[in-house]
Amino acid sequence: MNVRRRLIPAALASALGLGALTACSSDSAATGNTDKFDVVASFYPMAFLAEQIGGDHANVTSLTKPGQEPHDLEISTQQRAQLEEADAALYLKGLQPAVDEAVSQTGIKTKIDAASLTHLEDHGTGGHSHEGEEGHTQEAPSEEEEHARDPHVWLDPVKYAEVAQGVGKAFEKADPDHAADYKKNTEALVKKLNGLNSDFENGLRNTRTKVFFTNHAAFGYLAERYGLTQEAISGLDPESEPSAARVRELQQEAKADGVTTVFYETLVSDKTAKTLAKDANLKTDVLDPLEGITGKSRGDDYFQVMESNLKALQAALGAK
Repeated sequence: MNVRRRLIPAALASALGLGALTACSSDSAATGNTDKFDVVASFYPMAFLAEQIGGDHANVTSLTKPGQEPHDLEISTQQRAQLEEADAALYLKGLQPAVDEAVSQTGIKTKIDAASLTHLEDHGTGGHSHEGEEGHTQEAPSEEEEHARDPHVWLDPVKYAEVAQGVGKAFEKADPDHAADYKKNTEALVKKLNGLNSDFENGLRNTRTKVFFTNHAAFGYLAERYGLTQEAISGLDPESEPSAARVRELQQEAKADGVTTVFYETLVSDKTAKTLAKDANLKTDVLDPLEGITGKSRGDDYFQVMESNLKALQAALGAK
């Protein structure tokens, strides 16, 4: 669709990596085909939205490779060129600083910031206080964590649906020739997300405990939506190391709230989670923050992995 891209030969397109960055890419990207609406997405949840809404009219590529931890992404020269040649960029401001900077510096006409399509909240590290209980101390969050806005909106189906509606409208405006199809696809996606929300509501309504432990604080929106409490080993940064005081607090928390399981994820080290579980005599399981789909994922797409997350939560929380 982008006229400038008609001049890019297949060899150059291959050199720029236009078709090899993600499983979301299609063969048309590698050949420089410009008959479609070319969308560059920052990472999997954005690419999934673009594919579902764009349908047959969109050619979607992702800046984050499958299996790559998105928070750590650095933008290459080739990826900057890819952004410049795209019709639209879909990203989530605040999650990947390198992407935020690259998008701001490009001349791309349609820049869709998913964070602007819903309300972001400050969840800190998640959790709740046992202030006043013997042996419990509440560690003050750092100034950076205290004021950070949680970007993990896609793990709340309701908020993800809000983002989807905004993306759909942006696609309609950027590519009006196919606006009717984008609108139809958006409505179908929102309907599925509403169904997923109902599954979570019903599946987590009656549980033995409402507290769950995670590797990092990715599930604040999900916990808030379904009346749960997330206790994160790390903060919003999955690579941060917990203090000794935080580990002791979680061990005490497990006893106080009947926690049975420490959840870890597929794209970062599970060492800390498994150490905590061993020391506190807890089980471990995967709760996938869906920042990327790999061979280790419990499902092939967003909906399958979210259903797997629901089953894992039901088992850990003692759903009745």
